[in-house]
Amino acid sequence: MTDVSKFAADAARELAPSGAMRAAINHGNPILARRNAEGGELSGISVDLAYGLARELDVDAELVPFGTANEAFEAIASGHCDVGFLAIDPVRGVRLNYSAPYALLHGGYLVLSDSVFTTTHDIDRPGVRVAAGRNTAYDLFLSRTLQHAEIVHSVTSVGAVELLLEGKADVAAGIYKPLAEFASMRSNLKMADGYFMVIQQAMAVSKARPSALAYVSDYIERMKRSGFVADSLARSGQTEAQVAPLAQV
Repeated sequence: MTDVSKFAADAARELAPSGAMRAAINHGNPILARRNAEGGELSGISVDLAYGLARELDVDAELVPFGTANEAFEAIASGHCDVGFLAIDPVRGVRLNYSAPYALLHGGYLVLSDSVFTTTHDIDRPGVRVAAGRNTAYDLFLSRTLQHAEIVHSVTSVGAVELLLEGKADVAAGIYKPLAEFASMRSNLKMADGYFMVIQQAMAVSKARPSALAYVSDYIERMKRSGFVADSLARSGQTEAQVAPLAQV
């Protein structure tokens, strides 16, 4: 067996211990994955990467859909899924290992059109209520960085917007593009100027799977270098997402 084939065989044992690679797909983030409302089919960059990895390892891919990043995180960390696609965060990093990022997204703030908040720098003030989906990447980030504003949690990212519309929050935090698309359809909403964070999307595996980490890290770099990631993002219409730079060796 060559070194390359042994590398793949070792990874396959950790990434598909049951015979199929169970990939956690978070369709709550439409930039990464979408779920067809009628048939339930999944599509998007994370789906393409999952199928591509399974083909390389010569195993079947079993896509396991989740509506929130937190559900996907728990499935990977607990071993119910073998691999997944999550934003890099140090809190999650206690239980998971990450590849280098394959895509960069941005966090933004949605506010009412008559809001006094015009930029992201206006938000962190005493008495300001910021709605965020619990345990999303931006919730974890804002929990560490906001000094004065209060975070109001919703179960889902969509729920954060609902809290804003119901008057239970002053701001809704989320991924910029979906929020901006929603704001463009509502005369009573607008985006605060600027981004409050860069969200690094990566592949994630349990810390108990070192061969899996080595393989997915190499896989992601090859997919970025080959143009696979850029092509997949373009096919799914996610042109705002940026292909992450190649990792520095």
